[in-house]
Amino acid sequence: MKVFLYDTTLRDGSQREGISYSLDDKLKIARRLDEFGIDYIEGGWPGSNPKDVEFFNHAPNLGLKHAKIAAFGSTRRKGTPPEKDTNIKALLDANTPVCTVFGKSWDLHVVDVLETTMEENLAMIGDSVAYLKAKGKEVIYDAEHFFDGYKANPEYALATVKTAAIRGADCVVLCDTNGGTLPWEVEEIVTVVAASLGSTPIGIHTHDDNGCGVANTLTAVKAGAIHIQGTINGYGERVANANLCTVIPGLQLKMERNCVSSEQLATLTDLSVYVAEIANLAHDDHAPYVGASAFAHKGGVHVAAMLRNPLSYQHIEPTAVGNQQRSVVSELSGRGNLVDKAEQFGLDTQRLDLRQVLDRIKQLEAQGFTFEGAEASVELMLRRTHPDYVAPFELVDFMVMVQRRRGRGLIAEATVKVKVGEDILHTAAEGNGPVNALDAALRKSLINIYPQLRDVSLVDYKVRILDGEHATGATTRVLIDSHCGTRAWSTVGASPNIIEASWRALADSMEYAIVSS
Repeated sequence: MKVFLYDTTLRDGSQREGISYSLDDKLKIARRLDEFGIDYIEGGWPGSNPKDVEFFNHAPNLGLKHAKIAAFGSTRRKGTPPEKDTNIKALLDANTPVCTVFGKSWDLHVVDVLETTMEENLAMIGDSVAYLKAKGKEVIYDAEHFFDGYKANPEYALATVKTAAIRGADCVVLCDTNGGTLPWEVEEIVTVVAASLGSTPIGIHTHDDNGCGVANTLTAVKAGAIHIQGTINGYGERVANANLCTVIPGLQLKMERNCVSSEQLATLTDLSVYVAEIANLAHDDHAPYVGASAFAHKGGVHVAAMLRNPLSYQHIEPTAVGNQQRSVVSELSGRGNLVDKAEQFGLDTQRLDLRQVLDRIKQLEAQGFTFEGAEASVELMLRRTHPDYVAPFELVDFMVMVQRRRGRGLIAEATVKVKVGEDILHTAAEGNGPVNALDAALRKSLINIYPQLRDVSLVDYKVRILDGEHATGATTRVLIDSHCGTRAWSTVGASPNIIEASWRALADSMEYAIVSS
């Protein structure tokens, strides 16, 4: 059975704290949603702000191949006919094929928020739906606060959605606006509504305030809903909206409900990361299905089992959603973690001393290192146990000074002495800080011998204090992220001396750049 996907990332998603889409952002996301196979894209509320008006002006030029653009707005105001209502006029002016109009289902809102009568609220719903249908629009009616309204006054809540259905709504969407309903309540109520509305399709719109947004959406589909609303990555007001990146594979892979093609589903992880980048938010590594850690295995027993049968510790095949299985190397690792990692690196495990590396990793992690996010350092440790491995350079010594000089302010200078083959190279360089100076001096020593270092950039430098109770004597962990063209890698160092910790991470980064190029 087909389940229709209605994405409201551009409206509900923009209500999350910390998100402010530009017009260009919204247009880019809309194109990507269309490519993925979303059926409806809610562009915004044209009566609320100029940016949404501009989006609807540009929407006809998007060249969408599948999705329909929907404009969102409220029912007519009390005492105002729809043809004279500014909200209804804004919906029509958006010139979209679909209009989504919301109305009140909870008698508390009718009396205390709208300050009108129950009868007038029903008329507001019915008149708005019928007027938009008469204008040739596909009309989706969002029954706001439906579940709270039903629990307070089931007869009236049902009357509101029946009114919308009778007056021509193409779909009636039940909204858990406050996000407090539980799955068994959703199943019971959706079942009642489905029986009451007959042939009118039912949709579901949930929020995640009690952590049940996804579960409530899947439960509603089980009870008869065929239209689901949500956002990419769950972006939304307060806690979150139902996360389509979790809902869609749940429907398609677990419930066998047709949403998108298998080829489109395999781009889900890319879509999730793309929207996070546009929203300027860190992608959630621990998100179900699409997170970088969703199919990452750390425990040695788990990895050993996975090497025998990948399904032993995974609920789906990761590639189905565009993700990948990986093992994580840490103090919890077993030999299987290193076997898996070495094979990923293309190394011959028969010529590596995996036990030596495993023991070394456990020792270093006890000293403050962490290798989960520093796979380049792990690869180097494996390579160094190969009998034919020759390090491209060897540290002899280094010195770093930070001084305040008249007329120049604070400057840092580093002197580095390294051995390459039989030659000792001794260079010095200045930088805006001690690590920058070390970086400059090491490059200066090596760049004529290893010209590939010219294209290596240090893009991130993270410092974490591990035992703050020791104050300035605390052990410091340093993670360095580097890239060269399309390649990126991370290395780690740890020491009570931040310069030494930085040097270890920096030296690993340079060595990795040389041996992996």
